[in-house]
Amino acid sequence: MNCIFCKIANGEIPAKKIYEDDRVLAFYDIAPQAPIHILIIPKKHFATLLEIGEEDSQLIGHIFLVANKIAKELKIDESGFRIVVNCNRDGGQTVFHLHFHLLAGRPMHWPPG
Repeated sequence: MNCIFCKIANGEIPAKKIYEDDRVLAFYDIAPQAPIHILIIPKKHFATLLEIGEEDSQLIGHIFLVANKIAKELKIDESGFRIVVNCNRDGGQTVFHLHFHLLAGRPMHWPPG
């Protein structure tokens, strides 16, 4: 598989990690869109959000718990943050490995995009 995020998760490509366990890796985005821009990825490869099945519900819940932990550690839990998941090309997805963007450090505007 030629997936850049799988290679990062496997340690083949270095990344500035902020969290890692047996199911999830979180690291700083190399092209940040906010002062704090962290990518949270499952180590299991899913090309898009649409590949998640019922059997993956605990993993997806775990990803949100990891996001909460990171937000508290970075002390952005009270000021606020945004979690974004892009799905397919029109949704803005450019890397086809499911990933969650944790954005913070500036006011987020609505509507996005």
